[in-house]
Amino acid sequence: MGPTITLKLELYQPTKFKQAMYERMTQINTEFANWLLLHPDVNKATSKIFKEFSDEKFPSAIINQTIRDVKSQKKHQQARVFRKMWCSFNNQNLKVEKNGDFYTVSFPMLKKRIGVPVVARSYQQQWLN
Repeated sequence: MGPTITLKLELYQPTKFKQAMYERMTQINTEFANWLLLHPDVNKATSKIFKEFSDEKFPSAIINQTIRDVKSQKKHQQARVFRKMWCSFNNQNLKVEKNGDFYTVSFPMLKKRIGVPVVARSYQQQWLN
């Protein structure tokens, strides 16, 4: 298995609805991360722990990634509070497609998967292909 590659992709003109949904998800995710940071069982946490935090539906793939991030930052950087905990997507829950000259990514949101075109810089294209 090779090294992990992380790409930060700029969304290309997402609709106001998609922007608002992503901002809401980031808010929920940040609140969850801060709650989890103080949870006594953070090291044993699985996606089921989200039910203790909220009755809202939230994609388990994001919950699992946030749990990994919180555990790591608590252990290695002694994090005390997160100002923003962005929703992270990985190759298990992110789908990349090429349509002509454009790339589109789709990922799980609150109710369903959504697709958004992204701005692909030339140095990112080899990884997207």
